[in-house]
Amino acid sequence: MTTSNALSGKHILLGITGSIAAYKAPELVRRLKEQGAEVRVMMSHGATQFITPLTLQTVSGNPVSLNFFDADEEAAMGHIKLARWADWILIAPATADCLAKLAHGHADDLISTVCLASEAPLMVAPAMNNKMWSHIATQHNCQLLKQRGVEFIGPESGDQACGEQGEGRLMAVENIVSHLLAKTQPRLLTGKQVLITAGPTYEPIDPVRFIANRSSGKMGYALAKAAVEAGANVTLVSGPVALKPPAGVNCVNVETARQMYDAVMQHLAGAAVFIGCAAVADYRPVHSAKMKLKKADNEALSLQLQLNPDIISAVSLAEQRPDLVVGFAAETNDIQDYAQQKLRQKRLDLIAANQVGEGLVFGQETNALDIFWEGGQKSLAEAPKREIARELITLITERYHAKNSI
Repeated sequence: MTTSNALSGKHILLGITGSIAAYKAPELVRRLKEQGAEVRVMMSHGATQFITPLTLQTVSGNPVSLNFFDADEEAAMGHIKLARWADWILIAPATADCLAKLAHGHADDLISTVCLASEAPLMVAPAMNNKMWSHIATQHNCQLLKQRGVEFIGPESGDQACGEQGEGRLMAVENIVSHLLAKTQPRLLTGKQVLITAGPTYEPIDPVRFIANRSSGKMGYALAKAAVEAGANVTLVSGPVALKPPAGVNCVNVETARQMYDAVMQHLAGAAVFIGCAAVADYRPVHSAKMKLKKADNEALSLQLQLNPDIISAVSLAEQRPDLVVGFAAETNDIQDYAQQKLRQKRLDLIAANQVGEGLVFGQETNALDIFWEGGQKSLAEAPKREIARELITLITERYHAKNSI
């Protein structure tokens, strides 16, 4: 995994309250430090029942603050000193009780007092039982906090420690870090419409079987998230995947290549950038059986196939062509030759090529890209797809502004 210094020089004050999700705090501290941040931790009494202060002191490299009556002023820093030290305050996990205190200005513990005494931006990542989260009192408190400019990171929906399911899970650590990283990124696509395709398409043979490929959609979804971080208004046309759309993205779900084509054309008007990241099936069966095909012993099954519409070529030739059209080339060999050929044939502004095959790219968490445009190229070494996505969106933004400054 590559690291960066995107948060270098940032003082992040992390508040940990009494939720079982507190066990994720050491990983959160580690990730923030990897990005260059200096992290100090303050804990509620409840939080110490789930994880020890010594653990947080070890991973942060700084003393942990527990209360404002600590006799060791240097270790505790005092609530006013903590409040002045912080560039950002992040409470993760934030319990329902913590949100209530913040909403109503209580100052009966260190965390609530520091927040009341600080002018630093405040971010909260809630974690609680789904019924507690949806309760009218909690939602009212959240609305009060949002009106005052408090940023909410999550919560997510899914299995909970209590055995129930629903909204209230702490946002994944990597997504919390991504939220903070987004605050440091230049928002060079602010107000721009970006249209992205992602995932595979399913071409039905009968009601049970279909032709598809191994695409997981992870790269396209990472690009959608990175584009939102850059300030864009993003529409994501997605084939069938097991992924949750990134926050702030308008997701249009489709299944077949023809459905994806129709959805892209429907949303093309006004798009400044189009990114064709989907692994669209080139062919579909001429006839899709209405009933399940039965196996016949000793008989081969033949399928007659026909070409699917070429979505990215259609976008490139459209009357409402976006200013920048970006394609992907997934190849098993001769990557650069095939990518540059596709760049010319489909009249693209940019193409990102990667090598696929057994154990490569599809379904994996990492990627590596060779990117080409007329008169230039750039390689992105293997890294987590979320980092590759940010780098690619930065390059796309540069090419977009370069093209529009001519």
